[in-house]
Amino acid sequence: MAHTGIRPTTGEVELDAGGVPVSALLAEPADRPPRGVVLALHGGGMRAGYFAGVGDGADALTTLGPALGWTVLAVDRPGYGRSAEVFPAGLGLDGQAAVLRRALADFAARHDTGGGVGVVAHSYGGKLALVLAADGLDLTDLNLIGLDISGCGHRYAVEPEVGATERGGGWRLNWGLLGLYPPDTLRRSAALVAPFPAEEWAEAHRWPERFGEVAARVRVPVRLTFAEHEHWWRHDDSSLADLAARLGSTRVVVDRLAGAGHNAGLGWAARAYHLRALAFLEECLVGTQAR
Repeated sequence: MAHTGIRPTTGEVELDAGGVPVSALLAEPADRPPRGVVLALHGGGMRAGYFAGVGDGADALTTLGPALGWTVLAVDRPGYGRSAEVFPAGLGLDGQAAVLRRALADFAARHDTGGGVGVVAHSYGGKLALVLAADGLDLTDLNLIGLDISGCGHRYAVEPEVGATERGGGWRLNWGLLGLYPPDTLRRSAALVAPFPAEEWAEAHRWPERFGEVAARVRVPVRLTFAEHEHWWRHDDSSLADLAARLGSTRVVVDRLAGAGHNAGLGWAARAYHLRALAFLEECLVGTQAR
């Protein structure tokens, strides 16, 4: 079907995860069935709106994805948005994965999912993406085609409790240089910020120890992006080689994003990152079709 140039719209939806409400943003192609679904998982202390951007949102995932034929489903991870009423202290990664699988089953029952689901995940959302892939989308009958993860490694460059404070450089860790973002981004992004759930925060400390057993069970292709000004994670050549080697994936791509900080999806580099992520998922989709 020819592309008409109609700009997609992003709307709020609610998914039923076995009685647990999961809030999300949904953007679908305006003029064709979807090639697949991009499941977008935000980082800690943020919400799904991270993927809709600020300002006009022209470079946001929810804009670029549908324009290229993909449905984008950006969820508030369990413990955020509507589900925070049910889980006020949040959930660990296994609990989040269980709730999200049920929410995806509800989504798939009511929407065309095309050739499968590809995940675009940021920061803490990347941990959840890996856990989902390691255990499979067993409650959904969905085909998981690949993971595109930014701002998430396996070795912290700074202890989480230190990085969480302004004295420990929390602002610098999360954003980097002010010039990496369009004017007024930080003020406008205040609407995207949410409290960091206690259970999630406690589990963050255990990630370096847990990563190995999770990574070994991941089989789908994985692309990992580290911003030029990423300060949360170690991303020297040795660390990245070790990170890639631990994944059991059929394909691992490690990329770097110039002119970007940790919150790359809100910066000047957002368009470049989102287009690369969508290109990777397109490759993953073609790979499944060629089998």
